[in-house]
Amino acid sequence: MMTLDINTNCKISASFGSNQSAIRDQNERLMLTILRSEGPLPKADLARRTGLSAQAVSVITRQLESEGLLEKGTKLRGKVGQPSIPMRLASDGAYFFGLKVGRRSAELTLINFTGEELGSLRINYDFPTPGKTLRFVRDALDEISQLIPSQNKARISGLGIASPFFLWEWADVIGVETSKMASWRGFDLSSEIQKIVDFPVFFGNDATSACSAELIFGSTKVSHDFLYIYLGYFVGGGVVLNNSVYTGSGGNAGAVGPFPTVSESGVNNQLVNTASLMGLERQLASHRQNPEFTLTSDQNWHIKEPEIFEDWLQGTAPALAKLIAGACSIIDFPTIVIDGNMRDHMRDHIIKRIILALQELPLSGLAPPEILAGSLGSRAPALGAASLAVSKKFMTEG
Repeated sequence: MMTLDINTNCKISASFGSNQSAIRDQNERLMLTILRSEGPLPKADLARRTGLSAQAVSVITRQLESEGLLEKGTKLRGKVGQPSIPMRLASDGAYFFGLKVGRRSAELTLINFTGEELGSLRINYDFPTPGKTLRFVRDALDEISQLIPSQNKARISGLGIASPFFLWEWADVIGVETSKMASWRGFDLSSEIQKIVDFPVFFGNDATSACSAELIFGSTKVSHDFLYIYLGYFVGGGVVLNNSVYTGSGGNAGAVGPFPTVSESGVNNQLVNTASLMGLERQLASHRQNPEFTLTSDQNWHIKEPEIFEDWLQGTAPALAKLIAGACSIIDFPTIVIDGNMRDHMRDHIIKRIILALQELPLSGLAPPEILAGSLGSRAPALGAASLAVSKKFMTEG
């Protein structure tokens, strides 16, 4: 997979289908969703999973195969009767771009129909601006598109954008002058990118999109309902109900960053100021007397000052534990998935500390949830952006 840094100063629930040809498109989505979630399946199993007749399944699979979206797998032998042939997603059936716009970096990734990441390009910056972002998108699209065979360029099916909502409101938190990010107010990034591409563009919250990536592409075995928490420069999250991402009326459900917290001294605060890498980064920068130190990538997680990490955890773990307890008291989440822009062993240590902090809380009346590690790490936001296009074009929703 190609990766270049440019430096500058839904395992989805399968509801039953319909045999009415008038809504065959929904049945196609349903079949593609099941195959994405469960892997290759014979037509007989697809009929059972969808509730469609064998004839309807045959018609739909032939159509999808003719469009290049499905292909025949290896014959399954060893059972009574004729060997069955499973159908599977064709890797070159479609291509999707995912654009992550973060507080410290932007990244464009390219995936194929099975979710394999073919390449990515990234730019680092002190803070994002519309002009800088658009220039990066134009240049990155030109370069990364070369990874798609020329005969398949017509199969580019969409570009998803994963970005924090209300970017201009985060200037003070990032530590830049408000005026430097004011140009985001009223700027429609989706519309501007749509002007330079001839495929559809979709937009979603960055943490919610990361949640979608875990649901669609992740390997973590999770329940039908779970709360997803992503520890990045800020902290965010997403809500999954009945194997579908629930975005809420404003598209911001699970945005745990504004969750209220209270310091030991009784000062009201927000989770974003307590349990995000921003705080850890500032402590490390101060200790090293290097104000330019940044945690822009999980490759930076070579922390030689374990006492600073532990000090950060003393506030982070209890705050996240209280968030989890509060969330479970509203929705009976059986599972919490925690991931972030960090190395696996650091994430796993954070999870252990959260579990200990939960045990210190009064949880009478609540069933303690299982806390699992996510499987995508720093790749989750960019893959989540691409997943927006995948789900909108080829998957059932809800």
